Amino acid sequence: MYAALWRILPGPVWAKVLQCLVLAALAVVVLFHWVFPALAEAVPFNGNTVD
Repeated sequence: MYAALWRILPGPVWAKVLQCLVLAALAVVVLFHWVFPALAEAVPFNGNTVD
């Protein structure tokens, strides 16, 4: 998967590294803003079992 991504990205090595960092940061932002909050409602991690 990473080799295919590396071949698809245009430019020299430094540009590919920068693009990979931007894509990784974008993935983290999307996960924390939309995916994790949507999953938090369905996963009962906030329930206490000890009084």
